[in-house]
This record gives sequence, C-alpha cells and structure tokens, in this order.
Amino acid sequence: MNDSPKICVVGSSNIDLVARTPRMPVFGETLHGHTFHIGFGGKGANQAVMAARLGGQVSMVTKLGRDTFGQDTLANYREQGINTTHVLFDDHVASGVALILVQERNGQNAIVIANGANETLSPEDIQAASAAITSAQVLVCQLEVPLAASVEAFRIAKAAGNIPTIFNPAPVGELSAEVLALTDVLVPNEVEAEMLVGFKVDNNDAATKAARNLQQRGPKTVIITLGSRGALVAETGHDPQFIPAQKVDAVDTTGAGDSFVGSFAYLIASGRSVVDAARGASAIATRSVLKAGTQMSFPWRKDVLDILDA
Repeated sequence: MNDSPKICVVGSSNIDLVARTPRMPVFGETLHGHTFHIGFGGKGANQAVMAARLGGQVSMVTKLGRDTFGQDTLANYREQGINTTHVLFDDHVASGVALILVQERNGQNAIVIANGANETLSPEDIQAASAAITSAQVLVCQLEVPLAASVEAFRIAKAAGNIPTIFNPAPVGELSAEVLALTDVLVPNEVEAEMLVGFKVDNNDAATKAARNLQQRGPKTVIITLGSRGALVAETGHDPQFIPAQKVDAVDTTGAGDSFVGSFAYLIASGRSVVDAARGASAIATRSVLKAGTQMSFPWRKDVLDILDA
C-alpha cells in the first residue's frame, strides 16, 4: 500500500460560521445559541484536508477572495501540508462562507452557503492547473464550484490516462450527461441520491435501486453514504455491499460526508479496492463525528492507524 499517494482536489473553499443551538429555529424566530466558532470549510477544502491528514500528497485547485478569509484559508492549506500552487484569488468577489447551525442534542446540522469566489473558478483556471491533475493518482470534484470547472478537470484526467475520477454531487444539482460519463465513482449521500433519482432512499432495497439507476447514467461505481446506517457500495459486475457504520453518540455530524470522500480518495489512491476503501472511509468518518467542528474534527493519520492497518 502506498502511504503517500498523490491526490488532486478541484473544489470549494469556505469559511464556516458555526452556532450550536438547542433546536432549529422556525421562520421569523430569534433563537439563542450556546456557542459560536469560525472554522475552515468548503467541501473541496474539507476533502483535501482529510486526505492530507492521512498522509496524502494533496494539490488543491480552488479560488479565494482577496480578503481576510482568503488569506487565512491559504495559510490553513499550507499548515495542513497541501500544495497551494493552484490556490487562486479573485480581486472582485468575497471568499465563500457557510452559515452552519448544529443542533446540540443529536449533532444534526443545517447549512446555508454563499459561494463567493468559488463561483468564479473557470475551465481556463482548470486548464492552467492541468499538471496537478495529470500527476495525481486520483481526482476529486464536487458541486460547490461551477460544473464546467469539474467537467474540464475530468476531461483532462481522462485524456491523461487511467486517473480515477471521484464526483461528490453536493450540494445536489442537475448533472450533465457528460460529467456522469466521465465519473468513475459517484458518491452522493442518501438525500442527494433521492434528489437525483426522484424517489425515497430510506431502506436498503431503495438504496440499491437508486445506485443501479445512477450507474446506468455512466458511473462504474456508486457509493451512497447513509449516515448512521453506513454506506452502500455498488460496483458494475458485483453484488451491492452494505457497509454498516459503528454506533456512536455523535457530537457533530458536520463534515462527516467530506471526511468519507477525502478518506476514500486517499485509500483508493493508496491501492485499496473500492469496498475496502469505502469500509475504511466509513470508519474514519465515524471518528470525525465524535468532535465538534468540521476540519478540526478530522482525525490525523496517527489517530486512525488501527483503521489504515486493518
């Protein structure tokens, strides 16, 4: 197993503004929160940090605003050991932010994102970063930057040869036939899967049906993360496999899906099979919900050696 694989993440960078509340407010209500903190986030950033913390050589392709949040985000990438050659700045648009409410009794969350500079990441920016993509052993994209940027990244990866492409369709939106055709591994959560297939994914049979439906649109492999229930892995030519999650008392589920995707990318790039990588990623993501925050809750390699060595 390669303990230091090369991973390229094309995606978003946000600053998380997080308040913990006794419950979610209703429209028109002002509710007292108990704690507040500012953290680093964005689905792309989270996935990159998770992969880097496990020991991956990670290159990030993203765009920030020329503001305090942007400068702090750049510094955080460098502190995490992430290659920032293609961390770009927009002089006219603010950095992205995420407003996050976390319900104290069960760790569930609600999130509003203002994409800011993430929306200006262009296919031309991706072309300029082609060396980071073609030198990687796996490429990861999401939907918090323009779909055209992700499509261009996947085109470059496919033209370069056998670079696995992982697509996390979040926040969920309309997916083009081209991006699905270029995707090797599609990783939605159950809510995103429901919105993509148009029916409820609330049991194992429905999850299997949804995965097969999505596979017919292009991806060879579909992994549906099911929260506390674990994950479903559907590979072409194989029976679907359910990977149960360890039962824990979650403190904060924010970022758990990104922890899964970043860990999965690292493990695939390291040489693991899809099922083994999904099993390890599920276990690592479970560790992340035991602490508050997003990136700050992600474990480091030394904290999950028992999982990595399994």
